[in-house]
This record gives sequence, C-alpha cells and structure tokens, in this order.
Amino acid sequence: MRAITVRDREAGITGLTLEDLPHPHAAENDVILRVHAAGFTRGELDWPASWTDRAGRDRTPSVPGHEVSGVVTELGYGTTGLTVGQRVFGLTDWTRDGSLAEYVAVEARNLAPLPADVDHTAAAALPISGLTAWQGLFDHADLVTGQTVLIHGAAGAVGSIAVQLAHEAGARVVGSGRSADRDTVLGLGAHAFLDLEADRWGDIGQVDVVFDVIGGDILDRSAALVRAGGTLVTIAHPPTVRPDDGRALFFVVEPDRARLADLAQRVRDGRLKIRVGEVRPLAEAVAAFTSKQRIAGRTIIRVTEDRG
Repeated sequence: MRAITVRDREAGITGLTLEDLPHPHAAENDVILRVHAAGFTRGELDWPASWTDRAGRDRTPSVPGHEVSGVVTELGYGTTGLTVGQRVFGLTDWTRDGSLAEYVAVEARNLAPLPADVDHTAAAALPISGLTAWQGLFDHADLVTGQTVLIHGAAGAVGSIAVQLAHEAGARVVGSGRSADRDTVLGLGAHAFLDLEADRWGDIGQVDVVFDVIGGDILDRSAALVRAGGTLVTIAHPPTVRPDDGRALFFVVEPDRARLADLAQRVRDGRLKIRVGEVRPLAEAVAAFTSKQRIAGRTIIRVTEDRG
C-alpha cells in the first residue's frame, strides 16, 4: 500500500515522503480500514508518540495522521461491534501508524459508525476537533446554560466547533481571533468577538469559562478574566498562571465512540458545520503537511474516492 512516512526525527517534516509499505496487520480487537479520507495535525511530529510505541521502542518509519474515515475491510481476532463493509470514522492510536495511508489498523473501540449521508471528507475533519471541543467545554469545564464562555482561536478547527456547541448549549459565547475572523466567528453563533490584536480584553468582563487553544501569553492573560469558581481549560500546555479563585487545567483529547456518533448526528442534522478548507490527494499530502499557507478550514487528504 502507499503511505506517507517519516523515518528521521531530526529531519522532522522535511523527512516526509510517499512510499510503499506492507499491508497492516489486524491485531486483537482491531479493524483494518480502507482509508477514504484522513486528517492530520501539523505539529504531531513533535509528539514523542510519533516516534515510539507504547513501550518506548523506536517505531520508524512512522505514518502520521490520527483522524480517519473509511470502510472496514478486515476484523481482527475478537473484534465485535463493527462489520466488514461498514462505513466508520474516528481516531487512530497515537503510538501506532496513522491515517495518511491507503489502509490503517485501528482499535475498534476508537471508531464510530458513519451515517451514509455524511461524506468521508467531513467525517475525517471531525474526530480530534469535535471531541476536543466537547471534552474541553463540558467534561472538563462543566459549561452549562446561561454561563459565559470565552473561546480563543474561535475560527480554527477546534474553536469553530466549540463556538457552535456552546451556543447550542445556551451559553453566551465570546469568540477571539484576528480581525479577519470576526464575521466567521459571529456567523458560527458567537454573541461577541474579541480581536486579540486590537480590542481591550477588559471590555468583555469576567467569564465562567475560558477555552484556550493558543497558549503562551494569551493563556496567561486569560486567567484574570475567569470569575470566582470558573474554569480555565487549555489544550496548548499546562497553565503557569491560574485564576485567583478558580480552576486551571490542561488536557489531551481521548477517544469516545458514543460522542463521535453524537457529533456525526449533529453534522447530519445540520446543527454542526465542519469547516473544510482544502481537500488534496494522498500524492500531495507532503505538500499539504508542510504548507505554511493559512487556510480557512481544515486541510483533508482524500485517499480513496467516496464510493461507499
């Protein structure tokens, strides 16, 4: 099969290449997917798990990409809940080969059924961003109706979904970003917009929840905006500045089959819009991975044309 690989940790993204690899093996409780579409995170080659397995052993050549949508072609021993020929989507394991390949082995529990009327391209853009948004807002920050949430990077992959979910939950949503993002963020359902480069932060008042995807100075400054009993939650790095009377926490997204199914239903119903900005074939995946161009929406790699 063809796959995008990287062999040299020092080379990083400059070492990405398209090559032939053996067909993956389905371990116990695995499925083999024929990949139709795949998503990736540009910073993932900085993750230790991109280079070693769960035991810390070198696993190069590594295949990047941890979001996948495709069709089950094979079941591993003991695998239940999925069938050959079924459309599914979800997360690949951080410490195993990923989705930028024609086939991938995935733990069945990390996958959810994909409705026939949700295309693979949209599905591949949903797992990390959708689960991160949900878990940050509701599992970690306990956001409820009537509260105010400030979502940094609200036009981005995670932020755009978080804005929609928070709005639907009945929260007052303030989205932040660059001035060019204002109309997009307000169009997603935010009640107000904070221009990180031009607006005065104090004008938005205190909030119950800050959801940060940026880190650094943005994260540090956000602690002062959290009212007593509120929560500052981030996926960037552990916070170094904490609210005076509130919580501050960092988390890493976790697979969740039931929540993936719920998110897919929201897409199907039109309640959740996924921002896909560019779709490129596997042969152009290296160029997409290394591109510095700012794209409005996720870049998704189409590996197989949608025929099921």
